[in-house]
Amino acid sequence: PLAIDEFPALFIAAACAEGQTVLTGAAELRVKESDRIQVMADGLKTMGIDCTPTDDGIIIEGKGRSGEWGAIFTGGEIESHHDHRIAMSFSMAGLRTSGEIKIIGTETVATSFPTFTQLSNQAGLAIQVTE
Repeated sequence: PLAIDEFPALFIAAACAEGQTVLTGAAELRVKESDRIQVMADGLKTMGIDCTPTDDGIIIEGKGRSGEWGAIFTGGEIESHHDHRIAMSFSMAGLRTSGEIKIIGTETVATSFPTFTQLSNQAGLAIQVTE
């Protein structure tokens, strides 16, 4: 329960993992700032990841391979539903994408993590914030 807010980031990691990840017992994710299970599933599918949302979790088919660090995601337009954790999680997917990721509804990130863009760019991402 203490890690429930970190699950969107773990969904991105699961997409990069090898094999299938099954999450259950996380129905609380459906009643956060957004329905995080459905929003993450929609975004993952947009970016080329096979996944199946369930009532209390998700099944994610990882595209990673041991020892390989190439692109996992295809890029695409993601609707974050103004959920800062969704927006930040899909930003991190940029480390393993073959295309541009455009994330809609990111203004809440500045409230929860004001230096997110600056720190992400220092770490090697190319994040641009537009109005």
